Amino acid sequence: MSTSGALDHEYRGTPARAIEQHYDIGTDFYALWLDEKTITYSGALWADGDTLDDAQARKLDYFVEGTNAAGARRVLDLGCGWGSLSRRLVDHHGVESVVGLTLSRKQHEHISSWGDPRIDVRLEGWADHVPDAPYDAIISIGAMEHFAQFGMDRQAKVQAYRDFFSYCRRALPPGGRLGVQTIAKGNAHPNRQSLADVRFLWSEIFTHTDIPRFAEVVQASEQLFDICDVRNDREHYVKTCEAWGERFARNRDRAVELVGEEVTARYEHYIEACLRQFGEGHITLLRFVLQRT
Repeated sequence: MSTSGALDHEYRGTPARAIEQHYDIGTDFYALWLDEKTITYSGALWADGDTLDDAQARKLDYFVEGTNAAGARRVLDLGCGWGSLSRRLVDHHGVESVVGLTLSRKQHEHISSWGDPRIDVRLEGWADHVPDAPYDAIISIGAMEHFAQFGMDRQAKVQAYRDFFSYCRRALPPGGRLGVQTIAKGNAHPNRQSLADVRFLWSEIFTHTDIPRFAEVVQASEQLFDICDVRNDREHYVKTCEAWGERFARNRDRAVELVGEEVTARYEHYIEACLRQFGEGHITLLRFVLQRT
């Protein structure tokens, strides 16, 4: 089986400079308002009585279980953030080796500082990563949002996502599983406030980025992967944003010390806009478990 990283089409996702603009504001800043144990920057999976830390661990375990990654020899953490999934795979699920991919220098520095030989973090995107052997499982949490750029038509977006699924299929053995979590467009009718939120989010926070629709993800994976499980967890992202907002408010003074008033106010606006967008159904949270056909 070929594990070549060569693509049939040019990569058309968010450029590295835009990724750095968002994620490289500073690890200490993000640690103020994300969960303090792992700095997990994606929607959690909540159960009654959960703390934010509990809900983030539950989300990671959902994907580990769904992809049969526990006890695996090699797992690809595609879009690894600050390493919460990579660390949970090796510390709690007996995975021998994890390769983590990120385009953020700050995230790369953070994970590298652990000096854990079981975790090989790479400053590269999936389109440039050429595995030297198939992975037993691939998990991508919060990265698919960056695989298409704003202004692309539906056909171009589906092709960009299909390039990603084709890559993952080549990097997995027959029957291998892929876990994907992504923010996606919802079905609520837009109003003046929601349109203002969208303009802010995609001009001030997630530049050069467009998020998928459910149907685009399904179409892009056809004949490459079977969908084994799918969840629409919009309400879980609302709870996550509420928890982030509470932590942000408690640590606001320290945030101003780290990044200044302008950036602090921008991220307050960001969290408030996300609460409205998810709460009203303009955007949603999708989780997929897929199996290579």
